[in-house]
Amino acid sequence: MCGIVGIFDTRGKREVPRELLSRMNETQHHRGPDEGGLHVEPGLGFGHRRLSIIDLSTGQQPLPNEDGSVVVVFNGEIYNYQALIPELAALGHVFRTKSDTEVIVHAWEQWGEDCVRRFRGMFAFALWDRNRETLFLARDRLGVKPLFYALLPGGTFVFGSELKALLAHPDLGRELDPFAVEEYFALGYVPEPRTIFAAAAKLPPATTLSVKRGAPLPAPREYWDVRFTLDNPITAADAEAELLERLRESVRLRMISEVPLGAFLSGGVDSSAVVAVMAGVSAEPVNTCSIAFSDPRFDESAYALQVAERYRTRHSVDRVDADDFDLVDELVRLYDEPYADSSALPTYRVCQLARRHVTVALSGDGGDESFGGYRRYRMHMAEERMRAALPLGVRRPMFGLLGAVYPKADWAPRVLRAKSTFQALARDSVEAYFHSVSILRDDMRAALFSNTLKGKLGGYNAVEVFRRHGARAGTDDPLALVQYLDLHTYLVGDINTKVDRASMAHSLEVREPLMDHPLVEWLATLPSSLKVRGGEGKVLLKKAMEPHLPHDLMHRPKMGFSVPLASWFRGPLRERVRGALLGERLLATGYFNPDYLRRLVEDHQRGLRDYSASIWTLLMFDGFLGLNAGAAATPARRSA
Repeated sequence: MCGIVGIFDTRGKREVPRELLSRMNETQHHRGPDEGGLHVEPGLGFGHRRLSIIDLSTGQQPLPNEDGSVVVVFNGEIYNYQALIPELAALGHVFRTKSDTEVIVHAWEQWGEDCVRRFRGMFAFALWDRNRETLFLARDRLGVKPLFYALLPGGTFVFGSELKALLAHPDLGRELDPFAVEEYFALGYVPEPRTIFAAAAKLPPATTLSVKRGAPLPAPREYWDVRFTLDNPITAADAEAELLERLRESVRLRMISEVPLGAFLSGGVDSSAVVAVMAGVSAEPVNTCSIAFSDPRFDESAYALQVAERYRTRHSVDRVDADDFDLVDELVRLYDEPYADSSALPTYRVCQLARRHVTVALSGDGGDESFGGYRRYRMHMAEERMRAALPLGVRRPMFGLLGAVYPKADWAPRVLRAKSTFQALARDSVEAYFHSVSILRDDMRAALFSNTLKGKLGGYNAVEVFRRHGARAGTDDPLALVQYLDLHTYLVGDINTKVDRASMAHSLEVREPLMDHPLVEWLATLPSSLKVRGGEGKVLLKKAMEPHLPHDLMHRPKMGFSVPLASWFRGPLRERVRGALLGERLLATGYFNPDYLRRLVEDHQRGLRDYSASIWTLLMFDGFLGLNAGAAATPARRSA
């Protein structure tokens, strides 16, 4: 795992300042503390920080081809590189190393831009071809590894694994993108391709970008997408057997390493399944790491211990106190732009623990999206049955009125909390799902945002992110549609972002066997009834793992990686919340309604409402502003 940066003159061959390139590279030292390297030639500079995992002695980067006309910097792993080396060698390519990085160079020479279609892995890389005067950037199919870029005034193109590398360049504009602000307060992250800064962008998953000297910057080109055909005629029993074989293959590929390797073990179904499969294909005991919480409402460590004991893993547990909130400022620094998933706190701690024992850890991330594990999926499917009973023209006015007048009752039993359900029934499928996952829903953002920000938005609503993806989903199956939406939004912008930054902060490589793209493609061919049935999610995975995992672990309520924000904000973080939300920094943006900010704080701290998610979202935004004192508002944007 590594960090990459680059500077490219799109208009000529102006000298790349070596000191600036080095400074950008060193902002990502944590991503690769083992080695650093630079490559500079007229009009181009590459930088690389290396965390040595494979081919420890000869895998240094930037890595050139035989004559130096092609150079690559690469972050990630190509898991099928051992199969590609003999194929490329048979075609006449000469390898000087045994690394997956060199496979990229020769694959480019052989297949050009289509080389990415041959790679099975998690990756973000940049490749310079001097003969073609082309800079080629690529990102893996499911967005496991990040890649940021910007075209600066004067024609300089910069890129990096983290936004902080671009921010080290003095010419990058610090103006905020108001559309990104809207998206952040709706979703808790800034989804691809935006960043919080108007001048920078994220390369979306499954896309490439070819930047040719002397030519305009093109749009990224998509090379892959998942298709939910749901037309596989396989029986349930055969699907269970095939799933196990596919999991074994995916896990086996991700266990290739020349450094200590282990796994996260949360006590949930996904990570437990990964550990069980690892134990079955490993000759040595598996290293496992878990977090135990002092608050029993959030503690799953007993279930993790069941799996560890069953498979006799070398198990490490770190206990986290319920008031482990000292990381708030560290999270702001790690994520570079506003990021509001509070589970980043325990994720940081489990990565910290894992790094004491291993350099590579396998995770269960991606299982909920592909196997149908989220509770919100089952709620959405139930709502879809009700939506199907009445046309939208009837539902929108009727349930819209009920949603407006029905009181919000966070304190009441769930059956009486009908306001959100009424609001969802008044919407179409995509809009309803967006509503269900929003942190601050439409009415809350309307109350929070000032007229100034609303003017800059010009009517833009973050639901357009979901509409854009929904229009490409190619399915109207209720479960498949929201799985597709999550694979393109929540998985990339929230889950993968969280794990990448938290793990790389500790120079830990995390691999994701449940995001193996052939596995994801195959699961998308299976009918939804094999994933969610009778109010239960992950049906196929649970049935396949029945002989391998405890029954009570697989069939208990899902807990998630939660922290007690509500009590923090009424107790030990009470004054910090008041200082941030009622202070000058948020108000100085001109984006927020001070009366609504005060209402959020007062109602929460008096126990009248639980606004913890909204307050955390604002707290992280305030922290971002504190870290980026030069950030400022942009002029109004013309289009989405």
